[in-house]
Amino acid sequence: MNPVLIIGCGDIGRRVAALERAQGVSVSGLARSRQAVQRLKTLGVRPIDGDLDRADSLRELPVGGALVYYFAPPPPTGQTDPRMAAFVAALGAADLPRRVVLISTTGVYGDCQGAWVTEDRPPHPQSDRARRRLSGENILRRWGDSHEVPVVILRVPGIYGPGRLPEQRLREGQPVLREQDAPYSNRIHADDLARACVAAARRGRPGAVYNVSDGHPTTMTDYFHRVADCLGLPRPPEITLAQARERLSAGMLSYLAESRRLDNHKMREELGLEPLYPDLASGLASCQQAQ
Repeated sequence: MNPVLIIGCGDIGRRVAALERAQGVSVSGLARSRQAVQRLKTLGVRPIDGDLDRADSLRELPVGGALVYYFAPPPPTGQTDPRMAAFVAALGAADLPRRVVLISTTGVYGDCQGAWVTEDRPPHPQSDRARRRLSGENILRRWGDSHEVPVVILRVPGIYGPGRLPEQRLREGQPVLREQDAPYSNRIHADDLARACVAAARRGRPGAVYNVSDGHPTTMTDYFHRVADCLGLPRPPEITLAQARERLSAGMLSYLAESRRLDNHKMREELGLEPLYPDLASGLASCQQAQ
């Protein structure tokens, strides 16, 4: 079986590595620190020294014939993704990967005023965070087209799961927008996202984009309430939109400025993926079991 290289071995990268290794696949992962090297070794993943912020460190990436999962985020500032640009620049034309699967964000759609969103909707990012992600998509897509390497893009909303809940925020009693003002938001359980990545590697159409979500959007306020109930914590206080503009961070306000509901039919039909956790009730139950 073709080897796997993971760029960005965070939580999702480690979950994907476990799924691939369970199928007998050899997995390597980019590591930029000693701690990352040791972490990958304990998972049975071969560490590859490299840093996307140092282009000269990417010259020896073992990409020839490999399936590449690209999970690394762009830098925290700017409107473009120089890390993606450095990655594709390091890939020689004579030693190409078999396929690249990219995790992007549904934020590239921008505010859809609560409408249901399919992959046919043109991107309209309204924050620099989303503009950077769309830049990464476009850089990789153009490179794949010019080198005839299949690229599959997964647009992903909020990720939750064991160890990925906003427990600290709830313990601090930070407020949320009152329910009647709260925008729609979408989620995917971390285990289902990892399964979607592997499915995209096997069954995704070259050049295709897939919305990856559980298909049951709720409001962000509802999400925080349910997580609080799951953790046995008090529900956060609710505030008006005017109060939110005074009290919440710019980052949180940028999320509250966008509302959309993701259609996941394409993921289910083309990737053959039925979520193990199709709603918050089942997903949060898994988090309780993991405690």
